[in-house]
Order: sequence, then structure tokens, then C-alpha cells
Amino acid sequence: MDFIKRSILSKSEKLKVFELWNNEYPEKLFYKSIEEFDNYLESLNDQSHILLIDPSKKINGWYFEFRRENEKWFAIILDSSIHGNGFGTKILELAKQNKNELNGWVIDHSNEKRSNGRLYISPLNFYLKNGFKKLSRNRLELDKISAVKIKWEK
Repeated sequence: MDFIKRSILSKSEKLKVFELWNNEYPEKLFYKSIEEFDNYLESLNDQSHILLIDPSKKINGWYFEFRRENEKWFAIILDSSIHGNGFGTKILELAKQNKNELNGWVIDHSNEKRSNGRLYISPLNFYLKNGFKKLSRNRLELDKISAVKIKWEK
């Protein structure tokens, strides 16, 4: 697997990460069209991306970060077929280089279903194992998502 850094995604890369998003995240976070997904991406400031690409050039993972309210925020999506193989940890190691902090929202329960009907398993323990702190007092409670803030500091 190769890790490729990008400041901007190509159209074909956007389409692949759009599919990854819709396949792996809870159904409530599903984007109905690539245009809707593109609008979301365009709303993010100071973006950068890391793509995890297999030998057949398939995108199996996507890390993206952006600036929100003077903080560096991020998210990771990995194809569920490669979970548990160290790729998420490797992406985080790459992301942490030259950073002092990373912030994210993490769904901290496993009550949501993905578009294929399978349960979305909370990645909270993965982040805790990788040096993030759970900020229990900082919650995001919306119709589409219930999540807790996590933070990593150098």
C-alpha cells in the first residue's frame, strides 16, 4: 500500500473517496450526490489529504484535515476490509508529522447502521490507543450524528 499526500483531490479521487465515505460511514451521513459531497469539501479551509492506495490503484483509505475555528481538524475513513492491519495507525503517524495538535469528532457508540445494513463500529478505542484524549464534555449532538471530541497534542 502507498500513502500519497495531496493538497487538492482530482475529480476521480473525489469520486472514490465519496464512495468510500458512503460505504463506510453511518447511513445518516450519506451524501446523495457527488455535488453535495463536493460542496462539503469546498466548505473546509486549509485542506490536505492522504490517500491509501493499493497496488491496483484502488483508494482503500482517506485521511483529510482542515482548519476550523483556529484548530486543526481531521477525519479518517478506511475500507472495512483492511481494518486491523495497521494502516490507520500509519496514516495517523504521517498526519502527526509537523503538527502540534489534531482534533476530531468520533461517534462513540455502535448503534448506527452503514448503507449496507451492517453496524458502524465506533473507532474511539483506536484513537485512544493512538494517543488521543477523549474530551467528554465536548459533544456534537445533531440529527445526523452523536459524537465526542477527541484531541491529540504533541
